[in-house]
Amino acid sequence: MRRLLLLTGAIVFVDTMFFAALTPLLPHYVDELDMSKASAGVLAAMYPVGALVAAIPAGMAVARFGVKRGVVVGLTVLTVTTVAFGLADSVWALDTARFLQGVSSAFTWSGALAWLVAASPSGRRGQLIGSAFAAAIGGALFGPIIGVIASYTGTAPAFGGIAALALVLLVAAALTPAATPEQPQPVRMLFAAFSAPRIRIGIWLCLLPALLFGNLAVLAPLRLSHLGWGAAAVGATFLVSAAVEAVWAPVLGRASDRYGRFAPLRAALLASAVMSLLLPWPERPWVFALAIVASGFAFGSFWTPAMSMITDEAESLGLDYGYAFALVNLAWAPGQAGGSSIGGAVASATSDAVPYIALALLCLATFVALVRYSETPAPVIAER
Repeated sequence: MRRLLLLTGAIVFVDTMFFAALTPLLPHYVDELDMSKASAGVLAAMYPVGALVAAIPAGMAVARFGVKRGVVVGLTVLTVTTVAFGLADSVWALDTARFLQGVSSAFTWSGALAWLVAASPSGRRGQLIGSAFAAAIGGALFGPIIGVIASYTGTAPAFGGIAALALVLLVAAALTPAATPEQPQPVRMLFAAFSAPRIRIGIWLCLLPALLFGNLAVLAPLRLSHLGWGAAAVGATFLVSAAVEAVWAPVLGRASDRYGRFAPLRAALLASAVMSLLLPWPERPWVFALAIVASGFAFGSFWTPAMSMITDEAESLGLDYGYAFALVNLAWAPGQAGGSSIGGAVASATSDAVPYIALALLCLATFVALVRYSETPAPVIAER
């Protein structure tokens, strides 16, 4: 289990490292390619759009051909598209490479997390998902560093290094034993899962933080740049935010295993509403940076319990875990894309405050809607 957790963590680490590298580079691309806030939002959104388009095909591939093949496909596409992004010098080339990298992400995440969850006892599921997610956040930690390095050395060598890491992981995954499904589930099982109330709740609670993070990823670095901070300071802000989130994720996973999934989700909803209402107003860059860190902590508190809820329900329904994480991708991808593109467009047409306040109201409405649901029973804690 430890070796598989290490492999899974490394895979999602590299994937999110590339994803997060764009954040400190957005002001650079805006200046170099004369992009508007809306265009920057589209570029940020292309990754989740690719993940959305590939979510069901990736889930089908994992369910039919096995977790290993899904991961190998994803890492192959990741290697190629990361090189392409590093060499791109136009808006359309950046958008295309970003879209295809999102496609690769659907395969790597569905395959790697299904691989991990299938091998884990249900009583440790939240903890293991939290540990894997901490590794993913670690990638988000180093992503801004890669972005800052790329702003000084050029994008080709910086992203070429990520491609090399992806290639090493591709070989490691290919050499790791994994079971192949004897009787692959039909895709109708995936769509039938939408009838389960807690599946729908889990999907929404994966989509909502994606909206929050997507909006933040576009508006926050541009606001920090407007307040006078450069790429290094922007990258450092998101580095600290991701570090806090990474430390918190396994702790949150253990708590959700012991006490249930809804308690941390309700707390995340309230904290996210408060931070979204506060984000538009700071005028000093260091105050705004602190607000970004606190917001990342609040927004990030959704992922582990929400994904654990989906896998709990998948187990009770007999749903293949590849399909379960396809549902996660179906939730995350439109949220991230919508948060980035719609948030950027609305802010361009009005002000940054409008999308932030709208998201705060959405969090509060969700909190009220969840009042009628009873707490999920805590999974049986595995023996130590």
